[in-house]
Amino acid sequence: MFLIDKPYISKFLIQTIRDNNFNVIATKSAKELVNDESLSWISEDKAISIIKNNPETPIYAVSENALSWITNNLGKLKLSSQIQLLKDKANFRELIRTSFPDFFFRTVKLEDIQNLSIEDLPFPFVIKPTVGFFSIGVHIVKSKQDWNIAKNELNIDNLKSIFPSDVLNTSTFIIEEFIEGDEYAIDYYHNNKGEVVILNILHHMFTSGTDTIDRVYSTSKDIINNFKEDIENFLNSIGKNIGLKNFPAHAEIRIDADKKITPIEINPLRFGGWCTTGDLSGIALGFNSYECFFTNQKPDWDQIYKNKTGKKYSLVVLNNNSGIVPEKIKQFNYNLLAQDFENPLVVRELDIKQYPVFGFLFTETSLGNEEELKNILVSDLKKYITEV
Repeated sequence: MFLIDKPYISKFLIQTIRDNNFNVIATKSAKELVNDESLSWISEDKAISIIKNNPETPIYAVSENALSWITNNLGKLKLSSQIQLLKDKANFRELIRTSFPDFFFRTVKLEDIQNLSIEDLPFPFVIKPTVGFFSIGVHIVKSKQDWNIAKNELNIDNLKSIFPSDVLNTSTFIIEEFIEGDEYAIDYYHNNKGEVVILNILHHMFTSGTDTIDRVYSTSKDIINNFKEDIENFLNSIGKNIGLKNFPAHAEIRIDADKKITPIEINPLRFGGWCTTGDLSGIALGFNSYECFFTNQKPDWDQIYKNKTGKKYSLVVLNNNSGIVPEKIKQFNYNLLAQDFENPLVVRELDIKQYPVFGFLFTETSLGNEEELKNILVSDLKKYITEV
Protein backbone atom coordinates (compact mmCIF):
# COMPACT_ATOMS: atom_id res chain seq x y z
CA MET A 1 0.00 0.00 0.00
CA PHE A 2 1.06 3.59 -0.60
CA LEU A 3 1.50 6.39 1.91
CA ILE A 4 1.15 9.69 0.06
CA ASP A 5 2.08 13.02 1.58
CA LYS A 6 3.26 16.48 0.62
CA PRO A 7 5.13 18.12 -0.94
CA TYR A 8 4.83 16.25 -4.26
CA ILE A 9 3.71 13.19 -6.21
CA SER A 10 4.31 12.70 -9.93
CA LYS A 11 1.75 11.93 -12.61
CA PHE A 12 3.84 8.88 -13.50
CA LEU A 13 3.46 7.42 -10.02
CA ILE A 14 -0.25 8.24 -9.82
CA GLN A 15 -0.74 6.42 -13.14
CA THR A 16 1.26 3.46 -11.81
CA ILE A 17 -0.97 3.27 -8.74
CA ARG A 18 -4.11 3.50 -10.90
CA ASP A 19 -2.98 0.91 -13.46
CA ASN A 20 -2.12 -1.64 -10.78
CA ASN A 21 -4.99 -0.85 -8.42
CA PHE A 22 -2.50 -0.45 -5.58
CA ASN A 23 -4.05 0.53 -2.25
CA VAL A 24 -3.56 4.12 -1.05
CA ILE A 25 -4.08 5.09 2.59
CA ALA A 26 -6.73 7.83 2.71
CA THR A 27 -4.93 10.26 4.99
CA LYS A 28 -5.95 13.91 4.99
CA SER A 29 -2.67 14.94 3.35
CA ALA A 30 -3.00 12.30 0.65
CA LYS A 31 -6.54 13.36 -0.26
CA GLU A 32 -5.46 17.01 -0.40
CA LEU A 33 -2.54 16.20 -2.69
CA VAL A 34 -4.31 13.73 -5.00
CA ASN A 35 -7.90 14.50 -5.95
CA ASP A 36 -8.63 11.24 -7.76
CA GLU A 37 -11.47 9.01 -6.60
CA SER A 38 -10.52 6.35 -9.17
CA LEU A 39 -7.63 5.25 -6.96
CA SER A 40 -8.04 2.35 -4.57
CA TRP A 41 -8.34 4.33 -1.35
CA ILE A 42 -8.50 2.50 1.98
CA SER A 43 -9.27 4.08 5.33
CA GLU A 44 -6.56 4.73 7.87
CA ASP A 45 -8.22 2.35 10.33
CA LYS A 46 -8.28 -0.45 7.77
CA ALA A 47 -4.64 0.18 6.82
CA ILE A 48 -3.57 0.11 10.47
CA SER A 49 -5.45 -3.15 11.00
CA ILE A 50 -3.89 -4.77 7.92
CA ILE A 51 -0.35 -3.78 8.91
CA LYS A 52 -0.76 -4.83 12.54
CA ASN A 53 -2.08 -8.23 11.44
CA ASN A 54 0.73 -8.58 8.91
CA PRO A 55 3.73 -6.40 9.90
CA GLU A 56 5.54 -7.37 6.68
CA THR A 57 2.87 -5.78 4.48
CA PRO A 58 4.67 -3.93 1.66
CA ILE A 59 4.48 -0.15 2.18
CA TYR A 60 5.91 2.62 0.04
CA ALA A 61 6.11 6.18 1.38
CA VAL A 62 6.03 8.66 -1.49
CA SER A 63 7.38 11.40 0.79
CA GLU A 64 9.40 11.30 3.98
CA ASN A 65 6.68 13.53 5.42
CA ALA A 66 4.56 10.36 5.56
CA LEU A 67 6.91 8.56 7.95
CA SER A 68 5.33 10.37 10.90
CA TRP A 69 2.07 8.51 10.12
CA ILE A 70 3.84 5.23 10.82
CA THR A 71 5.36 6.57 14.04
CA ASN A 72 2.01 7.92 15.23
CA ASN A 73 -0.08 4.88 14.31
CA LEU A 74 2.34 1.95 14.31
CA GLY A 75 4.97 3.14 16.74
CA LYS A 76 5.07 -0.14 18.65
CA LEU A 77 5.80 -2.22 15.58
CA LYS A 78 9.28 -3.28 14.50
CA LEU A 79 8.78 -1.29 11.29
CA SER A 80 8.83 1.99 13.20
CA SER A 81 12.10 1.19 14.96
CA GLN A 82 13.67 0.05 11.67
CA ILE A 83 12.79 3.39 10.10
CA GLN A 84 14.29 5.32 13.01
CA LEU A 85 17.50 3.30 12.86
CA LEU A 86 18.00 4.23 9.23
CA LYS A 87 16.57 7.74 9.08
CA ASP A 88 18.63 9.20 11.92
CA LYS A 89 22.23 9.38 10.69
CA ALA A 90 23.72 9.04 14.17
CA ASN A 91 21.61 5.95 14.85
CA PHE A 92 22.70 4.55 11.49
CA ARG A 93 26.39 5.04 12.30
CA GLU A 94 25.87 3.23 15.61
CA LEU A 95 24.12 0.41 13.73
CA ILE A 96 27.11 -0.23 11.45
CA ARG A 97 29.86 0.63 13.97
CA THR A 98 31.12 -2.96 14.23
CA SER A 99 31.63 -3.08 10.44
CA PHE A 100 33.43 0.29 10.46
CA PRO A 101 35.07 0.41 13.90
CA ASP A 102 37.59 3.13 12.98
CA PHE A 103 35.09 5.48 11.35
CA PHE A 104 34.96 8.81 13.19
CA PHE A 105 31.66 10.51 13.97
CA ARG A 106 30.13 12.61 16.73
CA THR A 107 26.99 14.70 17.22
CA VAL A 108 26.67 18.37 18.10
CA LYS A 109 23.73 20.68 18.81
CA LEU A 110 23.10 23.54 16.37
CA GLU A 111 23.54 26.11 19.11
CA ASP A 112 26.96 24.65 20.02
CA ILE A 113 28.43 24.75 16.51
CA GLN A 114 29.65 28.35 16.72
CA ASN A 115 31.80 27.63 19.79
CA LEU A 116 32.93 24.15 18.80
CA SER A 117 36.67 23.53 18.97
CA ILE A 118 37.85 21.67 15.89
CA GLU A 119 41.32 20.85 17.16
CA ASP A 120 40.34 17.22 17.73
CA LEU A 121 38.33 16.83 14.51
CA PRO A 122 39.87 14.94 11.59
CA PHE A 123 40.22 17.06 8.46
CA PRO A 124 38.53 16.63 6.05
CA PHE A 125 35.11 16.03 7.62
CA VAL A 126 31.44 16.43 6.80
CA ILE A 127 28.85 18.17 8.97
CA LYS A 128 25.14 17.65 8.28
CA PRO A 129 21.79 17.34 10.10
CA THR A 130 21.28 13.96 11.77
CA VAL A 131 17.80 13.94 10.25
CA GLY A 132 18.19 15.50 6.84
CA PHE A 133 16.94 15.70 3.26
CA PHE A 134 17.90 17.26 -0.09
CA SER A 135 21.49 18.04 1.04
CA ILE A 136 20.20 20.94 3.13
CA GLY A 137 22.76 22.01 5.75
CA VAL A 138 25.49 19.69 4.41
CA HIS A 139 29.07 21.01 4.34
CA ILE A 140 32.37 19.36 3.45
CA VAL A 141 35.12 20.90 5.56
CA LYS A 142 38.70 20.53 4.34
CA SER A 143 40.25 23.58 6.01
CA LYS A 144 39.67 26.19 8.72
CA GLN A 145 38.44 28.52 6.00
CA ASP A 146 35.79 25.94 5.00
CA TRP A 147 34.84 25.65 8.66
CA ASN A 148 34.33 29.38 9.00
CA ILE A 149 32.10 29.37 5.90
CA ALA A 150 30.09 26.44 7.28
CA LYS A 151 29.63 28.08 10.67
CA ASN A 152 28.43 31.26 9.01
CA GLU A 153 25.74 29.37 7.10
CA LEU A 154 24.68 26.96 9.85
CA ASN A 155 22.14 29.09 11.66
CA ILE A 156 18.41 28.91 12.21
CA ASP A 157 17.51 31.55 9.59
CA ASN A 158 19.46 29.84 6.80
CA LEU A 159 18.07 26.41 7.66
CA LYS A 160 14.38 27.24 7.50
CA SER A 161 12.64 24.64 5.37
CA ILE A 162 9.32 23.55 3.91
CA PHE A 163 9.93 20.10 5.40
CA PRO A 164 8.59 18.98 8.81
CA SER A 165 11.00 18.20 11.65
CA ASP A 166 10.84 14.42 11.19
CA VAL A 167 12.07 14.91 7.61
CA LEU A 168 14.61 17.68 8.21
CA ASN A 169 15.60 18.42 11.80
CA THR A 170 18.48 20.86 12.09
CA SER A 171 18.59 20.94 15.87
CA THR A 172 21.29 18.25 15.95
CA PHE A 173 24.16 17.69 13.50
CA ILE A 174 26.53 14.82 12.91
CA ILE A 175 30.20 15.41 12.21
CA GLU A 176 31.88 12.50 10.46
CA GLU A 177 35.06 11.83 8.57
CA PHE A 178 34.99 12.54 4.85
CA ILE A 179 34.49 9.41 2.77
CA GLU A 180 36.74 9.13 -0.27
CA GLY A 181 35.62 7.72 -3.60
CA ASP A 182 32.88 8.09 -6.20
CA GLU A 183 29.35 8.52 -4.89
CA TYR A 184 26.43 6.33 -5.97
CA ALA A 185 22.71 6.40 -5.22
CA ILE A 186 20.85 3.10 -5.19
CA ASP A 187 17.14 2.31 -5.36
CA TYR A 188 16.47 -1.17 -4.00
CA TYR A 189 14.21 -3.23 -1.80
CA HIS A 190 14.41 -6.21 0.51
CA ASN A 191 12.04 -8.87 -0.85
CA ASN A 192 9.77 -11.19 1.12
CA LYS A 193 12.81 -13.32 2.03
CA GLY A 194 14.86 -10.31 3.07
CA GLU A 195 17.11 -10.45 0.00
CA VAL A 196 18.24 -7.23 -1.64
CA VAL A 197 16.87 -6.52 -5.12
CA ILE A 198 18.69 -3.67 -6.91
CA LEU A 199 16.39 -1.43 -8.98
CA ASN A 200 18.89 1.23 -10.04
CA ILE A 201 22.45 2.43 -9.45
CA LEU A 202 23.21 6.04 -10.29
CA HIS A 203 26.55 7.82 -10.30
CA HIS A 204 26.24 11.14 -8.45
CA MET A 205 28.41 13.68 -10.28
CA PHE A 206 30.10 16.57 -8.45
CA THR A 207 31.98 19.65 -9.63
CA SER A 208 34.73 19.32 -7.00
CA GLY A 209 35.80 17.55 -3.83
CA THR A 210 33.85 20.01 -1.68
CA ASP A 211 30.69 20.05 -3.78
CA THR A 212 27.50 18.77 -2.09
CA ILE A 213 24.98 19.76 -4.76
CA ASP A 214 22.26 17.37 -5.91
CA ARG A 215 22.38 18.13 -9.64
CA VAL A 216 23.23 15.15 -11.89
CA TYR A 217 22.66 11.43 -11.31
CA SER A 218 23.40 9.02 -14.17
CA THR A 219 22.93 5.30 -14.77
CA SER A 220 23.89 2.90 -17.56
CA LYS A 221 24.27 -0.80 -18.26
CA ASP A 222 27.98 -0.61 -17.43
CA ILE A 223 27.31 1.04 -14.06
CA ILE A 224 24.76 -1.65 -13.18
CA ASN A 225 27.03 -4.52 -14.28
CA ASN A 226 30.15 -3.12 -12.59
CA PHE A 227 28.67 -2.60 -9.12
CA LYS A 228 25.45 -4.59 -8.74
CA GLU A 229 26.86 -7.72 -7.11
CA ASP A 230 29.14 -5.96 -4.60
CA ILE A 231 26.42 -3.49 -3.60
CA GLU A 232 23.85 -6.27 -3.18
CA ASN A 233 26.17 -8.14 -0.82
CA PHE A 234 26.91 -4.99 1.15
CA LEU A 235 23.26 -3.96 1.56
CA ASN A 236 22.23 -7.53 2.40
CA SER A 237 24.52 -7.47 5.44
CA ILE A 238 22.84 -4.31 6.77
CA GLY A 239 19.32 -5.57 6.07
CA LYS A 240 19.89 -8.88 7.82
CA ASN A 241 21.19 -7.05 10.88
CA ILE A 242 17.80 -5.40 11.48
CA GLY A 243 15.52 -7.92 9.77
CA LEU A 244 14.28 -5.94 6.75
CA LYS A 245 11.65 -7.62 4.55
CA ASN A 246 9.31 -6.12 1.94
CA PHE A 247 11.15 -2.88 2.57
CA PRO A 248 12.05 -0.29 -0.11
CA ALA A 249 15.03 2.00 0.42
CA HIS A 250 17.36 4.50 -1.20
CA ALA A 251 21.03 4.22 -0.26
CA GLU A 252 23.91 6.62 -0.84
CA ILE A 253 27.39 5.14 -0.76
CA ARG A 254 30.95 5.87 -1.83
CA ILE A 255 33.25 3.39 -3.54
CA ASP A 256 36.98 4.08 -3.39
CA ALA A 257 39.80 3.05 -5.71
CA ASP A 258 40.14 -0.27 -3.89
CA LYS A 259 36.40 -0.95 -4.41
CA LYS A 260 35.72 -0.55 -0.71
CA ILE A 261 32.09 0.44 -0.10
CA THR A 262 31.32 2.89 2.70
CA PRO A 263 27.71 3.97 3.30
CA ILE A 264 26.72 7.61 3.58
CA GLU A 265 23.10 6.99 4.50
CA ILE A 266 20.09 4.79 3.86
CA ASN A 267 16.69 6.40 3.41
CA PRO A 268 13.86 4.10 4.52
CA LEU A 269 10.63 3.14 2.77
CA ARG A 270 11.23 5.08 -0.45
CA PHE A 271 13.40 5.45 -3.53
CA GLY A 272 14.86 8.82 -4.54
CA GLY A 273 12.85 11.73 -3.16
CA TRP A 274 10.35 13.78 -5.17
CA CYS A 275 9.49 10.76 -7.39
CA THR A 276 12.81 11.12 -9.18
CA THR A 277 15.01 8.03 -9.39
CA GLY A 278 12.03 5.69 -9.06
CA ASP A 279 10.33 7.38 -12.01
CA LEU A 280 13.54 7.48 -14.06
CA SER A 281 13.53 3.72 -14.60
CA GLY A 282 10.02 3.76 -16.00
CA ILE A 283 10.44 6.90 -18.08
CA ALA A 284 13.83 6.03 -19.56
CA LEU A 285 14.11 2.27 -19.46
CA GLY A 286 10.54 1.03 -19.64
CA PHE A 287 10.50 -0.95 -16.43
CA ASN A 288 8.65 0.17 -13.34
CA SER A 289 10.53 0.12 -10.02
CA TYR A 290 7.33 0.51 -7.99
CA GLU A 291 5.71 -2.48 -9.69
CA CYS A 292 8.88 -4.55 -9.14
CA PHE A 293 8.73 -3.85 -5.42
CA PHE A 294 5.04 -4.59 -4.92
CA THR A 295 5.11 -7.75 -7.08
CA ASN A 296 8.37 -8.99 -5.54
CA GLN A 297 10.17 -9.23 -8.90
CA LYS A 298 13.76 -8.81 -10.02
CA PRO A 299 14.74 -6.70 -13.03
CA ASP A 300 16.11 -8.52 -16.08
CA TRP A 301 18.95 -6.10 -16.80
CA ASP A 302 19.96 -7.70 -20.11
CA GLN A 303 16.43 -7.27 -21.39
CA ILE A 304 16.04 -3.78 -19.91
CA TYR A 305 19.21 -2.53 -21.61
CA LYS A 306 18.65 -4.34 -24.89
CA ASN A 307 19.43 -1.79 -27.64
CA LYS A 308 20.43 0.74 -24.95
CA THR A 309 24.06 -0.26 -24.31
CA GLY A 310 25.44 2.95 -25.80
CA LYS A 311 23.29 5.21 -23.67
CA LYS A 312 23.44 6.91 -20.31
CA TYR A 313 20.23 7.93 -18.50
CA SER A 314 20.28 10.87 -16.14
CA LEU A 315 18.22 12.74 -13.60
CA VAL A 316 19.01 16.47 -13.49
CA VAL A 317 17.90 18.32 -10.36
CA LEU A 318 17.19 21.95 -11.18
CA ASN A 319 18.03 23.42 -7.80
CA ASN A 320 18.27 27.18 -7.56
CA ASN A 321 21.99 27.91 -7.31
CA SER A 322 21.65 31.14 -9.32
CA GLY A 323 21.91 33.43 -6.32
CA ILE A 324 18.60 34.99 -7.38
CA VAL A 325 15.92 34.82 -4.68
CA PRO A 326 12.62 33.25 -5.81
CA GLU A 327 10.74 36.54 -5.35
CA LYS A 328 12.93 38.11 -8.05
CA ILE A 329 12.35 35.31 -10.58
CA LYS A 330 9.69 35.89 -13.22
CA GLN A 331 10.16 32.82 -15.38
CA PHE A 332 12.30 29.73 -16.00
CA ASN A 333 12.74 28.80 -19.68
CA TYR A 334 12.24 25.02 -19.74
CA ASN A 335 12.18 24.93 -23.56
CA LEU A 336 15.63 26.50 -23.72
CA LEU A 337 16.84 23.98 -21.14
CA ALA A 338 15.56 21.07 -23.22
CA GLN A 339 17.35 22.41 -26.31
CA ASP A 340 20.68 21.99 -24.51
CA PHE A 341 20.25 18.20 -24.40
CA GLU A 342 20.50 15.51 -27.05
CA ASN A 343 17.34 13.66 -26.06
CA PRO A 344 15.34 15.14 -23.17
CA LEU A 345 12.73 12.59 -22.13
CA VAL A 346 10.67 14.55 -19.61
CA VAL A 347 10.96 18.08 -18.29
CA ARG A 348 9.10 18.23 -14.98
CA GLU A 349 8.26 21.82 -14.07
CA LEU A 350 7.82 23.07 -10.50
CA ASP A 351 7.10 26.49 -9.04
CA ILE A 352 10.30 27.84 -7.46
CA LYS A 353 8.21 30.07 -5.19
CA GLN A 354 6.54 26.97 -3.73
CA TYR A 355 9.30 24.37 -3.92
CA PRO A 356 13.11 24.50 -3.41
CA VAL A 357 13.74 23.50 -7.06
CA PHE A 358 12.69 24.64 -10.55
CA GLY A 359 11.93 21.02 -11.38
CA PHE A 360 13.64 17.95 -12.80
CA LEU A 361 14.91 16.79 -16.17
CA PHE A 362 15.01 13.15 -17.27
CA THR A 363 17.33 12.71 -20.25
CA GLU A 364 19.10 10.21 -22.49
CA THR A 365 22.72 10.85 -23.50
CA SER A 366 24.84 8.91 -25.97
CA LEU A 367 28.14 7.71 -24.56
CA GLY A 368 30.73 10.18 -25.79
CA ASN A 369 28.33 13.11 -25.51
CA GLU A 370 28.58 13.53 -21.73
CA GLU A 371 29.65 17.15 -22.17
CA GLU A 372 25.97 18.15 -21.93
CA LEU A 373 25.84 16.64 -18.45
CA LYS A 374 29.07 18.35 -17.40
CA ASN A 375 27.71 21.67 -18.63
CA ILE A 376 24.49 21.48 -16.61
CA LEU A 377 26.48 20.25 -13.61
CA VAL A 378 28.46 23.50 -13.40
CA SER A 379 25.65 25.78 -14.61
CA ASP A 380 24.18 28.42 -12.30
CA LEU A 381 21.02 28.20 -14.47
CA LYS A 382 20.96 31.99 -15.01
CA LYS A 383 20.69 31.55 -18.78
CA TYR A 384 17.23 30.01 -18.25
CA ILE A 385 15.99 32.59 -15.72
CA THR A 386 14.11 35.80 -16.43
CA GLU A 387 14.12 38.21 -13.51
CA VAL A 388 11.26 40.45 -12.46
